[in-house]
Amino acid sequence: MDIKAKINELVAKIKSDDKIADNFKKDPIKTVEGLIGVDLPNDQVEKIVDGIKAKVSFDSIGDKLGGLFGKK
Repeated sequence: MDIKAKINELVAKIKSDDKIADNFKKDPIKTVEGLIGVDLPNDQVEKIVDGIKAKVSFDSIGDKLGGLFGKK
């Protein structure tokens, strides 16, 4: 499994679906396992969750900075 590609795929799903985003905020491990369709050990899923959180945060900051400079 290409972890970076999977994280990008999951970020896109989370950002495009408010219900999934709410579920991710409430229980990120269960949400990620449901999205990938595989029950992995929590320590492995936590790494993916951390990657998703970092990517979502980075993208949000980029969106805000882009707005400051007139770009979106």
